[in-house]
Amino acid sequence: MGYTQLDHASNRRLHPYAPQVGCDREDKEEFWEKLDDLVQLIPREERLIIGADFNGHIGERNGGDERVMGKFGYGTRNVEGQDIVDFAHRMEMAVINTFYNKRESHKITYTSGGKQTQIDYIMGRRTHLREARDCKVVPGANVAKHHVVISRWKWRCGRGQQLRIEPKIRWWKLGEEEPSTKVRLGVRQKVDWGLDGTWEDVANVLRETAREVFGVSTGRKKVDKETWWWNDEVQAVVARKKLGRNGTRKKTPVANHSIKRPKTRQRWQ
Repeated sequence: MGYTQLDHASNRRLHPYAPQVGCDREDKEEFWEKLDDLVQLIPREERLIIGADFNGHIGERNGGDERVMGKFGYGTRNVEGQDIVDFAHRMEMAVINTFYNKRESHKITYTSGGKQTQIDYIMGRRTHLREARDCKVVPGANVAKHHVVISRWKWRCGRGQQLRIEPKIRWWKLGEEEPSTKVRLGVRQKVDWGLDGTWEDVANVLRETAREVFGVSTGRKKVDKETWWWNDEVQAVVARKKLGRNGTRKKTPVANHSIKRPKTRQRWQ
């Protein structure tokens, strides 16, 4: 079982379940073909997280597979584990579990009959690998014989990208008498108050009328009221002051205190 903690970003998550080791090879190949088709439908620029019970051991050796897995795997690779690695190569994915050096109890995802294995993995796109922060198993949190796998991510926004705010109806204008009166009259005229009318119909009419009367926001990022004064002129002044602090400003000469002053008796003689 897998759980993914995500901060401040939209994402796509998939939670497939691979056939077990004893299943026919045809069933396993069909599973990977369907997963390939599903992943290819998702644009590559979108973030994708796959957390799944893949029922395979990818092992701790990553020779030749450094692009898709780290050097902190567990156990010995089997045929099903090779299928996982091949899938990662095809889809440009990375096995997040293997990039963090954890104690053994934080790697084992499945315990049964005294045997401990790693068959549950979390995968992400290689292009977003730097946004991963951690991945480990929680030994005490069990779902059946599986241990919960947790990964933590922090999404990054590209330089120069602006957060787009969806345009919203200016509902705050309900506090103004004239606009609110126009909305009430408009709703009364458009709504069918018969028995066939539903609350959803009334809500749609209300939103449509409010959009016409109140208008909508521009969808642009709102400027912080506390930083509106931070213009080019202020930045230039601050820059000049910083230069002065670094020693470029001329310093006023300091008096030479090495000259000894005469004693009090000598000064009054």
